[in-house]
Amino acid sequence: MIYATATVPVNPAGEEPLTREQVWKGLVLKARNATQFLPPGFCDKCEVVQEGKDFIVREAIIFKESLTEIVTFEPMTKVSFHQFKGPREGVIVNELIDDAGGALHLRFYCLLGLRGITPDGPEEQQEKARMSSEDKGYKSALLSTLARTRTLVREGKI
Repeated sequence: MIYATATVPVNPAGEEPLTREQVWKGLVLKARNATQFLPPGFCDKCEVVQEGKDFIVREAIIFKESLTEIVTFEPMTKVSFHQFKGPREGVIVNELIDDAGGALHLRFYCLLGLRGITPDGPEEQQEKARMSSEDKGYKSALLSTLARTRTLVREGKI
């Protein structure tokens, strides 16, 4: 199994501050179309194929791999991406949290398995290393999501 996590401050020094509501709206937009929020080359396609009250089903091509996810929403708190078709199965979570001092943070964590691969083998170790890397990992996806959200706020779209 692959467990990875990353947390970034929403409002670091020098950045235009975002409210929880603005970040939440960005996360919902990201769930609907990740191509606009992830770093270049991460997501080549993202399409909502079904919608319900607190969920969507989307088909995407992420890291050149086709997958289908059920995306669930806990308003103003958490978006969970349940991968059930594709090379991985498990869940990826984007969560808004407040630290002990009240500062807003965006946290990513996941628990995934690779289909048809020996557990904890070299393929899973390589995937975990990629997820944790600074430039191609989920920390860069969090930073990209916040940057895109700031752009949408400046443009008056959020």
